[in-house]
Amino acid sequence: MSSEAIDTTKELGTRSIRSLLWKYALPAVVTQIIATVYNLVDSIFLGHAENGPLILAALAITLPIMNIIHAFGSLVGAGASARMSIVLGRKDVRWAEKILGNSVHLTFFFGALFLTAGYLFMRPILSMFGASATTISLAQEYLDIVLPGMFLTTLTFNLSGLIRASGYASKSMWIQVSGALLNIALDALFIVGLGWGIRGGAWATTIAMAFSAGLAVMHFLNPKSFIRFKRHCWEPKMYIVKNILAIGISPFSMNVAACAVVALLNSQLIHYGGDLAVSAYGVVNRVAMLVVMILLGICQGMQPIAGYNYGAGNNLRLKHVYMLSMKWNVGIGVVGMLLALIIPRLLVMMMSDNEQLISISIPAMRYLLVMAPLIGFTITNSQFFQSIDKPWIAIVTSLSRQVIFLIPMMYLVPMLYMRLGGDGLSGVWCSCTVSDLLGAVLSGLLLLSQRKVFVPGYIPPERKPRKERGPSGTIIQ
Repeated sequence: MSSEAIDTTKELGTRSIRSLLWKYALPAVVTQIIATVYNLVDSIFLGHAENGPLILAALAITLPIMNIIHAFGSLVGAGASARMSIVLGRKDVRWAEKILGNSVHLTFFFGALFLTAGYLFMRPILSMFGASATTISLAQEYLDIVLPGMFLTTLTFNLSGLIRASGYASKSMWIQVSGALLNIALDALFIVGLGWGIRGGAWATTIAMAFSAGLAVMHFLNPKSFIRFKRHCWEPKMYIVKNILAIGISPFSMNVAACAVVALLNSQLIHYGGDLAVSAYGVVNRVAMLVVMILLGICQGMQPIAGYNYGAGNNLRLKHVYMLSMKWNVGIGVVGMLLALIIPRLLVMMMSDNEQLISISIPAMRYLLVMAPLIGFTITNSQFFQSIDKPWIAIVTSLSRQVIFLIPMMYLVPMLYMRLGGDGLSGVWCSCTVSDLLGAVLSGLLLLSQRKVFVPGYIPPERKPRKERGPSGTIIQ
């Protein structure tokens, strides 16, 4: 390992956990917030335009499709960055470079796949996710332009995670920030200045995505980056692909499951409240995602620290970074909950001034965010298990609140509400609250089952020697 590489990564095993987490989490939090800006800014500009509620409903319909594409980005990006942190903990730069090249191969493979499927089956997919006769044309007009840009987003997601894992947390942040600022400027120009409507929002997002992707690629072309594109990194290695996908399957499953659940949830919302209920969910979901993205940013800051120390066998430092991340995320969840309970109207009015839509969105905001502290608890556990190469536990933790509990609850709770004299729409909102509570309970039980990873001297089975070795002679996990 070069002296430059040592200087960049050795602090993960020596510097104080609090200062490390602050250093890595702050850029990651900013990056995650910026990731929501691509959708949030479009909603703010378009929600106040003519036919704003219908446009917001169309954007809400496109959200699960965009999230599926993000899921492929997380399948590669999250898996590659977690794996790179672990191998850098073993001082193996050559292996890290092979992870970089193979992850780019995977990104282009999945990009070609979803672009082809998206354009061939767009209208059936939109109908499946709840598009009505009044919203499907608007949704298709938006996706026709945005789909190529979404491929560039997955490339940026992957490369930004690897930039952060290799020690350039601030640079990873600025790549995302610059794209978001460009998106805001282009939204103002295309939507307000030129009056392009939903097409303007789509073009602004796509151009901004291309700009961020270009900056991320340039980092790995820079000779000053100690992890960079080299000839040997492009050689396909099946064991590296398997390593990446084994860890990335957790966030991928979570995102795909979330998309499937949104399709079911939209159908329930249309049944009990019509297109305006779908618009309300789109508005509230964007606010909720802002909270979730901050939680994920803290977890992304935790990931290289946890992965490095897990790979190095520093169990006490592993416990410290977990506990500190949990404390921060539960606190952020409390803030999100209080904002939703105290000023829901103000939050909704950022995206719409339609009184009927606001009246539906306010109770939805309270139901969806009242459990934000427990959401922080569950997300932290899921991301921690992913960071220490326990993908199947991470999958179960991730899917608990979004699939295992939410799918049955979204049908049972509305019927219960109506039997008790309430309205079915409130029951749909409440089903999210109940699933968040039950998901946190299951997450806590899974954490207790794995508490031995924090015990000093404990060596997990996957860290014991095996016969197969990596490109520099280190043991493959």
